[in-house]
Amino acid sequence: MEQFESFKASRLYCRRCAKSMPVRERLLLILPDKDLYEYLCTGCGDSLGEREVSLAERRHAARQAGLRTPRVRHRR
Repeated sequence: MEQFESFKASRLYCRRCAKSMPVRERLLLILPDKDLYEYLCTGCGDSLGEREVSLAERRHAARQAGLRTPRVRHRR
């Protein structure tokens, strides 16, 4: 199923905070074939995980975003 190919975390368990915390995603590195992201706890700033996004996934996401964008027609 295409809808479950890549996930983006919104909350992860933080050991320092001792509970599930909201996270923000920070871009670590841009490589020719993928991007590396780090998940940071919004409470204490600890790194809670990483995510890799391949070039193919980026293209697919851009294509999907393009399909969702409504087109505006201008009247002449």
